[in-house]
Amino acid sequence: MEFNVRRLAADAGTFLSRAVQFTEEKFGQAEKTELDAHLDTLLSWAESTKHWTEKIMKQTEVLLQPNPNVRVEEFLYEMLDKKVPMRANNHELLGECMIDSGHEFGPGTAYGSALIKCGETEKLLGSAEKELIQSSAINFLTPFRNFIEGDFKTILKERKLLQNKRLDLDAAKNRLKKARVADARSAAETELRIAQSEFDRQAEITRLLLEGISSTHAHHLRCLNDFVDAQAIYYAQCYQYMVSLQKQLGSFPSTFSNNNQQAGSSSASISVPTAQPAASLPAPPPSQASPALNELRSTSGTRKARVLYDYDAASSSELSLLADEVITVSSVPGMDTDWLMGQRGNQKGKVPFTYLELLN
Repeated sequence: MEFNVRRLAADAGTFLSRAVQFTEEKFGQAEKTELDAHLDTLLSWAESTKHWTEKIMKQTEVLLQPNPNVRVEEFLYEMLDKKVPMRANNHELLGECMIDSGHEFGPGTAYGSALIKCGETEKLLGSAEKELIQSSAINFLTPFRNFIEGDFKTILKERKLLQNKRLDLDAAKNRLKKARVADARSAAETELRIAQSEFDRQAEITRLLLEGISSTHAHHLRCLNDFVDAQAIYYAQCYQYMVSLQKQLGSFPSTFSNNNQQAGSSSASISVPTAQPAASLPAPPPSQASPALNELRSTSGTRKARVLYDYDAASSSELSLLADEVITVSSVPGMDTDWLMGQRGNQKGKVPFTYLELLN
């Protein structure tokens, strides 16, 4: 009990000494030991790292979950250490709506079938978005949050201890200046040596922690690469899903799909660089006789042709093709020998001859 009382009294004395020193410094009545330039630079570097890490983390959360109410709900679940309930995202909700409406209009109708296919693709987009969010949370946000809540809190703790040791050191210096008798000066000198030693030791501990910020940056760089990889995978999946959907919708009658020429003239569209140049087109199938082609070119008639490979139109003058579909083809005077004019319903456009098999 007596030991505890003495300990409390000593702590109170130390606190009072620090408070007096801090107040006198603020009023310019006491000298202040400045940290060396390297340590001061490291402290500023750590503060800057913490500031930008928090900003990047918050903006990433907004990107992955734009709805602020959902973010608050997820935060509360995290604080309560409970699992966040699974919910459908916007893509999945839209997909369900399209699929339900497609069944209502009839899967056998062009519009109903298109709605169902669009709905299935929207659900795939929603699933890909969930994978992006999960991957980003684990590989990007979590390491950033661990730095803010772990490493940086340790740095703050040691920095506060360094500040206290600095106040103790300067208070000891002031007491030595004010000491007049020999015994008082001897005690003040001993106290100063102890305070200087403790300050130097704490400065070294703080410096080692702050120099670890470089390792933090290297770790965050790896996390950033993981985040970029996750985004690249997500957008590649979305692109593949949409290109596949475009091909599926292109097989419907023209009254229910975009006309190639209208799309090229009335709306801006993304150019899909998948068309192959004539020099790299597949070789004609050996079974296809050249007399049939010569006959087609020598007359103004038309022939049916089966599509051998998928083909994405590179411009509005071309017609996209799906493998195994049957289209009508004809020869147009002056057209390149590697191309024919293809027609599907009211859709017309150039098609590469080597992608086709003329039917009898």
